[in-house]
Amino acid sequence: MVLIGTSGLIILIADIYALVMILHSSAKSIEKLVWALVVLFLPLIGLLIWYFMWPVKYPLVMKY
Repeated sequence: MVLIGTSGLIILIADIYALVMILHSSAKSIEKLVWALVVLFLPLIGLLIWYFMWPVKYPLVMKY
């Protein structure tokens, strides 16, 4: 039971990280929206797809 809770927490933290990275990227707004929806509605699968697809196409550009 603890393992399920711990893995769920790890996935939640990773999803939040992915959403922050998506929103701070230099991609177009519609692409950000689509990626954010994928990560939100498919937490584990969306996170894996984002991890392997997103950084290659759109490197992160932080705006300070």
